[in-house]
Amino acid sequence: SKVNEGSQDQGVYNALAKIYIDSNYEPERFLSSNTFYDPRVIGAYSEKRDPGLAYLAYSQGQCDDELLRLTSDNGMFKQQSRYLIKRRDLGLWSKALSGDDQHPLNQSHRRQLIDQVVSYGLPEAGDPEEVSVCVKAFLGANLPNELIELLERIILEDTPFSNNNNLQNLLILTAVKVDQSRVADYIGRLGNYDAPDIAEICINSGLYEEAFNVYKRFEVNTDAIGVLIDHVGSLDRAYEYAERCDQPDVWSRLGKAQLEGLRIKEAIDSYIRADDPSNYVEVIDVASHAGKFDDLVRFLMMARRKVREPAVESELMFAYAKTERLSDLEDMLRGPNIAQVQMVGDRCYDEGLFEAARMLFQSVSNWARLASTLVRLGDYQSAVDCGRKANSTQVWKDVNQACIAEKEFRLAQICGLHLIVHTEELEPLIRLYERNGYIDELCSLIENGLGLERAHMGMFTELAILYCKYRPEQIMDHLKLYWSRINIPKVIRACESAHLWPELVFLYVHYDEFDNAAQTIIEHSVDAWEHASFKDIIVKVSNVELYYKALRFYLKEQPLLLSDLLNVMMARVDHTRVVSMFLKSDNIPLIKKYLVAAQSTNNKAVNEAYNDLLIEEEDFVGLRNSIDNHDNFDSIGLAQRLEKHELLEFRRIAAHLYNQAKRWKQSLTLSKKDKLYKDAMTTARLSASTDIAEDLLRYFVESGNPACFSACLFTCYDLVRSDVVMELAWRHGLTSEAMPYFINLMREYQGKVDTLTAEVSELKAKVERGGNGNGTAANVAAGPNQLMGPAGLGGRLLLGGPAANGGGMVPNAFGAAGGQSGPGSMNGSQFGGF
Repeated sequence: SKVNEGSQDQGVYNALAKIYIDSNYEPERFLSSNTFYDPRVIGAYSEKRDPGLAYLAYSQGQCDDELLRLTSDNGMFKQQSRYLIKRRDLGLWSKALSGDDQHPLNQSHRRQLIDQVVSYGLPEAGDPEEVSVCVKAFLGANLPNELIELLERIILEDTPFSNNNNLQNLLILTAVKVDQSRVADYIGRLGNYDAPDIAEICINSGLYEEAFNVYKRFEVNTDAIGVLIDHVGSLDRAYEYAERCDQPDVWSRLGKAQLEGLRIKEAIDSYIRADDPSNYVEVIDVASHAGKFDDLVRFLMMARRKVREPAVESELMFAYAKTERLSDLEDMLRGPNIAQVQMVGDRCYDEGLFEAARMLFQSVSNWARLASTLVRLGDYQSAVDCGRKANSTQVWKDVNQACIAEKEFRLAQICGLHLIVHTEELEPLIRLYERNGYIDELCSLIENGLGLERAHMGMFTELAILYCKYRPEQIMDHLKLYWSRINIPKVIRACESAHLWPELVFLYVHYDEFDNAAQTIIEHSVDAWEHASFKDIIVKVSNVELYYKALRFYLKEQPLLLSDLLNVMMARVDHTRVVSMFLKSDNIPLIKKYLVAAQSTNNKAVNEAYNDLLIEEEDFVGLRNSIDNHDNFDSIGLAQRLEKHELLEFRRIAAHLYNQAKRWKQSLTLSKKDKLYKDAMTTARLSASTDIAEDLLRYFVESGNPACFSACLFTCYDLVRSDVVMELAWRHGLTSEAMPYFINLMREYQGKVDTLTAEVSELKAKVERGGNGNGTAANVAAGPNQLMGPAGLGGRLLLGGPAANGGGMVPNAFGAAGGQSGPGSMNGSQFGGF
């Protein structure tokens, strides 16, 4: 009644559904037509009673999990397959085929499900989407074998999907992956698949025959022969297939494969049958390397008709040359062409095809290359003529080399004169001549070239080097003539290698390398030394050590010329070092002249060395002069040495040295010892010492030498005190010997008194004239003869007799009273010539 009232209460309909199920009164109709009951409740209620009704309830409510469980547990796989196909849900398919947490995978159940899908499910399907989802599910579940069964049932049997392009592609692809033995059958039975894609996949999977059959069936002949060539690797089958097809593209593809396989003749035949010159670059390259020029001519003639390319015509010319078809080559040169004739000529020349090269170079008027070609053909005179026309360094070089090889030295020289004026060509040319041993011809060539207007430094230098190596007797004359035009460092190295020492010195000097020049002379004196030149060189060196090295060299080899060498080195050497060097070697006498000249510098070492030499030679006169004129030496040390000398004159010099050092007592002692009384008196006078002079007087008195006593009074007149003299003369009875001294003393005093008297008188007169009313002046004049003398005596001047000076001074035979010494100086006449 509630249903009739229009109630939609789910519980009412659930109860009603159960009644239908229990009463078995058309429950299928109710469950399939009514949507108000709860399918899960009714499905669960029906499972034990009637699984079919439960399936109906679950399918109506799309209770997927319950339905899968129900159908699996009750073996209802047919119903399950139909439900899955109708549902078109990949997730549900995954649960059925792969399982999940709620529905663990059961292999037996899955196999039964697949069988039902293949046998009943898909064949009954009419919707392409249902089939597509099913196939995707099988792919997702990774069931390729089962998928093949499925697709075979759909495609190979008469179904609405038998001619489906996607399914056919999928069937073939799946077979390629899973069971490649079926691929060939599928390719033959099916006809609506994508042939290019399927063939490519077959190729990638190694199914080359299947791929070939695909291309062949669909008449993609170029790709088909490509499979045979690239993958099957059978050129014979490919040739047969090309014969069957007889298409230009196929022949071209075959020709390329044959070319790569070095079947050059067959490849060219194939290209000719294809009438295809497009691959001419590769054909030319391969055929040229293989030397198949006869076949290449056929191909190039075909290509020349089809294309106008310089490369084609150039290669055709070269092929004519290689096959010695010179008449054809000449005809082609005469006719219109776009060939690169110069390039072809170069290739012919390099390949030794000189006759063909001659024709080619002559056609383009390339005189340079033509000259080289004529050289190779042995026509040297014509080659030289062409060289003049070409005026090219390389041409002259080639012709020169050829003439040298054939010993045509006259022609070679003509060429060489054009080469040696180029610096970069000179050395290679020299090496060429040297390598062949033609030294005389080489020297003649360069000698003739020295007079050229374009002669350069390299020519003079290289000729000098050649002379060093092969004609050493000519090198010096060459250097003297052309030293300013050669590369001196380079020739220096050559001279060193050839051990040409005089020439090496000459070059060092003109290159301002005076140090090296001097070093070379010293090290190789046997060949290089010459005294005059060495003197000129040594004074110009910058390394001071070379001076002393030169001295050691002369000391060893030319000792008698040492003084001459030192004379020019005087201003540059260290005199102390020179003296030390010769002292160590005990060769001082060898440099006596140098020592004399060097004394002007007053160098201590020089002075001492020279003095020692004079002592050794017993030249006391020279020693005395050296001592007097040059004072920079150890005078005390020398004096100490000389005072023990066996010769009297050297002992006198010792006393003289003591005098110079103001060692008067030592000098006097030495003079007394040797009884050199005159020297002793001179020493006493030089000392300016009263004590020394008086001690010497006493010595003469005590030694009983009155003559020397008197002479000493003369010599030391200024130094001795008159009272001491008077006492010594009185006590020792030497009055007569002392009388000359006293006479001179009195004469001196008398002169002084006369002078003072005159000065006082003059002063007195001046005072009287200047001050008659001046009491001060009068008192001064009237004073007791007291005057401050203008002579600056500063004491009282006694002018009167005894009354005036309190007794005064009465002169006697012994001179003035008071013991005052005489005036400052006297000469020999004052002592009456004593």
